[in-house]
Amino acid sequence: MTRRLAQVAKKVGVSEATVSRVLNGKPGVSASTRQAVLSALDVLGYERPTQLRGERARLVGLVLPELQNPIFPAFAEVIGGALAQLGLTPVLCTQTKGGVSEADYVELLLQQQVSGVVFAGGLYAQADAPHDHYRQLADRNIPVVLVNAAIEHLGFPCVSCDDAVAVEQAWRHLASLGHERIGLVLGPADHMPSQRKLSAARALAPDLPDEHVARAMFSLEGGQAAATRLLDRGVTGIICASDPLALGAVRAARRKGLAVPGEVSVVGYDDSAFMNCTEPPLTTVRQPIEAMGRAAVELLNAQIGGSSVTPEELLFEPELVVRGSTAQAPRH
Repeated sequence: MTRRLAQVAKKVGVSEATVSRVLNGKPGVSASTRQAVLSALDVLGYERPTQLRGERARLVGLVLPELQNPIFPAFAEVIGGALAQLGLTPVLCTQTKGGVSEADYVELLLQQQVSGVVFAGGLYAQADAPHDHYRQLADRNIPVVLVNAAIEHLGFPCVSCDDAVAVEQAWRHLASLGHERIGLVLGPADHMPSQRKLSAARALAPDLPDEHVARAMFSLEGGQAAATRLLDRGVTGIICASDPLALGAVRAARRKGLAVPGEVSVVGYDDSAFMNCTEPPLTTVRQPIEAMGRAAVELLNAQIGGSSVTPEELLFEPELVVRGSTAQAPRH
């Protein structure tokens, strides 16, 4: 018990006597200090005293699929900062290959009595993935916000970057450079943002051949394999569903002895960190991470405060950032 008191006191920066007063429900402690002590208990993994268990912790789960793609740490930074400004403590939950699953994290977060959960790039975006853990959150009335396109009927508010506009911007850019054989490197077939991107491409180019659409897991290696297939089919412009996929496409072109952008143009998606430092610097479609992250936290905080939020989607406009990986189509 004394070890727990000491740890919590140190974490909050108050005396052990103050922590003791909070745990025993005694007066003489400000509301903000009391809240900080309870949050510290939660963060350190201690159970709250029975009489203090009724209220939810000031913790918010932030569930991300990975940290390899720099877009996810970028979202974590914006969302974590916005939560901290509201006195909420983000708990970062990153899925690992063959390790803790999204459902496991939800179970863990429910045990910690979190105030809410923000998901980015999770299983809600995949139609064929398991979704029971979302129902669990809904049944318990836990505030939830999803970042980027979700399957229908989950009933949670959603903050998305407009995938259709992103593809339109990239496609028109390549077409304006004279590219006629444009291909797409997308995520799996059941991935909602990829479905939206494909629909937008087909609306722009109804005669887009199926063999100009390649699917990949979201990784550099996946992008390289998919882009290799497209290059074998004579594509000169490649639009990718993420920046790591685009870097894989650049590598695929190089392995085939093709110059980027001299012979092949590549467009990414996200404008994640360091894409202006690659060789060549990557032309990409930027997600407005700052605005999206803040909107997600506002929606979550409104729910935590008891306001009802309509489960609709807020669509944010992306922006094409032209750099060195795109150029005039090669003349044959």
